[in-house]
Amino acid sequence: MPKLEQFNLPDLAEGLVDAEIIKWLVQPGETVKLNQPIVEVETAKALTEIPSPYAGEVKTLHHDEGTTVDVGQPLITIDTDPGGEASPEEPTGSLIGETTADGRTAVLVGYGPKAVTAKRRPRKGAAPAASVAPAAPVAPVAPPKPAAPPKPAAPVAPAAPVSNGQVMAKPPVRKLAKDLGVDLTLLTGTGPQGSITRDDVNGAATAPAATATATVPVGGEERIPIKGVRKLTADNMVASAFTAPHVTEFLTLDVTEMMDTVKRLKTLPEFDGVKVSPLLLVAKALLLAAKRHPMINSTWDAAAGEIVVKHYVNLGIAAATPRGLLVPNIKNAESLSLVDLAQALTNLTLTARDGKTAPADMTGGTMTITNVGVFGVDTGTPILPPGESAILAFGAVKDMPWVHEGQVVPRKVTTLSLSFDHRIIDGELGSKFLADVGRFLAEPGTALLAWT
Repeated sequence: MPKLEQFNLPDLAEGLVDAEIIKWLVQPGETVKLNQPIVEVETAKALTEIPSPYAGEVKTLHHDEGTTVDVGQPLITIDTDPGGEASPEEPTGSLIGETTADGRTAVLVGYGPKAVTAKRRPRKGAAPAASVAPAAPVAPVAPPKPAAPPKPAAPVAPAAPVSNGQVMAKPPVRKLAKDLGVDLTLLTGTGPQGSITRDDVNGAATAPAATATATVPVGGEERIPIKGVRKLTADNMVASAFTAPHVTEFLTLDVTEMMDTVKRLKTLPEFDGVKVSPLLLVAKALLLAAKRHPMINSTWDAAAGEIVVKHYVNLGIAAATPRGLLVPNIKNAESLSLVDLAQALTNLTLTARDGKTAPADMTGGTMTITNVGVFGVDTGTPILPPGESAILAFGAVKDMPWVHEGQVVPRKVTTLSLSFDHRIIDGELGSKFLADVGRFLAEPGTALLAWT
C-alpha cells in the first residue's frame, strides 16, 4: 500500500521566507534515496541543493522550475512504500548530517563536497535509450536476429535533449544565459559530456552574428523580475540609505611600496599556492586600523538605545556575480595570519562567483571592503550594508606623476574612500581611521612590524 510523504520547503536560513526553484534533479516515477539531492533552489542569499528527507518513488513535483515557493509550502511528494512494504535498507526519516553511500554529507540546506564522482542520472531525452537495454532478454525469442548488438547506437541518444530543448548546464550558467538573453538550446556545449559552459554563453552573447543574443528588438524594452539577490540588495540599500546618515571621505596616496610588497609576498614559500593581491594588504590594513579604533566596527541598536562595539571583525568583501552583488564575509578575520587571510579571501571570492556561498556566510558582517578598482574605477561613495558602520572602497592603482623625495616622478597611486554612519562615527574618528589605513598601505613593511 502506498505511503505518501509530503516534503515542504524548509527554512533554509534566518530571515529567508521563500526560494525560487531553479532545477528539479528528479522527476515523477524516479526512485530517490535518503539525502539524495532533489532540487536546486535560489534564495536571496545562496544557490543550494536540498536533500530528500525520504527514500522512495517520486509521485508529485508541486511546482514548476522558475516558481517562487514560500517556506512551508509543499515541494515534493514521495511514496516511501511503493512496493507495498518499506525497504529495510532505506530509512524513511530525515537524517541531516549523515554521510551517504556516495560520500556526500547532508546538511540543512544542501551537501558538502562529494568524496567520489556520482553517476549522472538518466536525462529525460535519454530515457528511451535506457529502456531499450532491458528489452535485450527478448532477443532469445528470435535467435536468428542477433541484431541486438547494434544497439550500441544508443549512445547517440544524447543528441535527443537538444531537439527537445533540454540542455546540460549548471544553474549559474543558466542564470548567466538568462541575464544575457542567450537561448541555451541553440548552443553546442564544449564542457564535459557536451555541457554548456560560461564561455559558451559569453561567446554566444558577444558573437557578431549570434542567433541567440537578444530577447528584445532594438529600441524595445526588457522587463527583469525583481527577485532573489537583486531584490534583497535593493531593499537593504534603500533601508540603509534612508536610515543611517552617510558621510564619505577620500584619501589619495602613493602605494608604490604596497605593490612592491605584494610582489615580494608572492615569492615567499609561505604563500605558495595562495593568491596574493593588493586587496590582501587593504584587508589587513583595515583590520589593524579597526583594532586601533574599535568604535569604527560597531552597530547602532535603535531598539535598545545602544551602540554595540564589536571586538571581532566579520570582514565582508563585495563580489560581483552572475546572480548580482553578494557580500559574503570572513568570520573573525582579525584573528587570521596574513597567509590565512589570503586563503580565506581566495576561497570567499571563488565560492561567491560560483554561486555556492552558504547562507551563513552572507550574514553577520561587521565591516566591508568594495574593490571598485578591478573595474578601472578611481573610487566611489559606497552605501553601508545594513547594520554596519563603515565601508571602505579601494580604487584602481594607476601610474601617476607624484612628488616623491622632492622630485616629480611616476608612482603607483590609488584613492580610498570611506563611507560611515555619522550617528556613531564623527569626522575625527573617520579621518583617523582612514589615515591609518593609508599609512599602512604607504609603508606596509614598517606597519606590519609596528602594529602586529
